[in-house]
Amino acid sequence: MFVIHFFETLFFAPRWYHYPFIVLLSPFSLVYGIVMSIRRSLMKKKKFDIPIVSVGNLVVGGSGKTPFVIALALRYKHAAIISRGYGRQSRGLIEISKEGRILSDVHQSGDEAMVMAESLSECSVIVSEDRHKAIDFAIGQGAKLIILDDGFNRAEIEKFEILLEPPHMPNVLPFPAGPLREFYWNRKYADIIATEEQHFTRHVYIENPTSQMVLVTAISNPKRLEPFLPKSGVVERVYLKDHAYFQEAALQKILKEFKATSLLCTTKDKVKMKGFKLPISEMKLKLEIKDHIFESVDAYIKKEHEKQTAKIKNTKRGK
Repeated sequence: MFVIHFFETLFFAPRWYHYPFIVLLSPFSLVYGIVMSIRRSLMKKKKFDIPIVSVGNLVVGGSGKTPFVIALALRYKHAAIISRGYGRQSRGLIEISKEGRILSDVHQSGDEAMVMAESLSECSVIVSEDRHKAIDFAIGQGAKLIILDDGFNRAEIEKFEILLEPPHMPNVLPFPAGPLREFYWNRKYADIIATEEQHFTRHVYIENPTSQMVLVTAISNPKRLEPFLPKSGVVERVYLKDHAYFQEAALQKILKEFKATSLLCTTKDKVKMKGFKLPISEMKLKLEIKDHIFESVDAYIKKEHEKQTAKIKNTKRGK
């Protein structure tokens, strides 16, 4: 945990003692960034016969992709969300939900995919390492729109790119000296750059708050929750590895150890506590997104549908 905390701080809030390590790791970051840029430039894009909207980021870890995908998908019927399914205890293509009907459990889906599945009553959620296979599967299931979760680095797929950015990035170096998956200037490949606090805002409230809550969470860079915690009532903070699963007995022990009246967790954590007979306070998150982003996505989808209609008409004429 010390190593994880050290690098999370180096990535997101570097202090003076981190800079010797940043200098030491910079050559590796340069090589990594060059390799990723060459990969992007050499990739031949594949065009699918369906609108594809990607919600991604350059920064490793959480940047609001899951709630952003949910907010976007709520606007459309017959959309399919395709995710890698980070942290899942399964492999291959798995249909997590079909138009709101849950078909799997959180161990097969991973936490983020299950949050999306439970939040969207008119959309489907699919997890797969092979995004191409998942897109073909979704089309076969009747999807009218694909929303690609964490898809910015999938440069081989032709799509509409929404790139999410945090409000502040004190370290803009690629991995391992910094938190970026590619060079910062590769953001130019995005159709929309949505910066938190400028283009979208988080609204958080606590459901079922109690007087003495212990924060237990398994998300990347958990310090980002601090601005949304109540000024009083949180007696302790317990951070687990990103995507880690919970054991009911261990959580019960935490409650007793800190004399807490409830566990405070995120929605992403809570889906992994289903069936636990424990007092839970949930940090509910909703995004407020600027209208121009939705308007741009709507315009892209309309244009793609018009292209498909014209293509079908031309095919019929050619017969």
